[in-house]
Amino acid sequence: MRPLVLLDVDGVLNPIGRRPPGYRRYRCVVEGVTYVVSLDPRHGRRLLGLAEATGAELVWATTWEEHANDWIAPRIGLPSLPVVAVNADTLPVSGHGEMFKTPAVAAYAGLRPFVWFDDQVWAEDEEYLRVHQGVGDFLLVHVDPAHGLTSDHLGMAKEWLTLTGFSQGS
Repeated sequence: MRPLVLLDVDGVLNPIGRRPPGYRRYRCVVEGVTYVVSLDPRHGRRLLGLAEATGAELVWATTWEEHANDWIAPRIGLPSLPVVAVNADTLPVSGHGEMFKTPAVAAYAGLRPFVWFDDQVWAEDEEYLRVHQGVGDFLLVHVDPAHGLTSDHLGMAKEWLTLTGFSQGS
């Protein structure tokens, strides 16, 4: 089974707060609302490299949903990606402290191994995924929303995918 690399946008690809060096600011209009995002154009190349090196499939796991393909992907050099439906208004939450996206991620990933880059994954999310039947192996990578995705995060993902044998290239 081809592993997944799940990507959040806000706090991961779009750091919150001061714009780090190398990031560019963009205005995006989504359903009539203007958002300002800061994106590092090098992220696309790095994420594609991770996917190629490990045989993983990149997937959006963000409240931007399909809008990430319109507004984020082209600005960082990613193709259109599959999307986990994570609309906070329609997702059931079990009430055990996990983030609203976690049940949708579990359902989407199923038994496929996955790495999930998000700034809001915590111990409750890990516990939910560990005890949820029908979920394969996973690595949650908490990203500091003030700094966004770093080479260290990508290295952790590559190492986990490679050393655990989930990588098709291993």
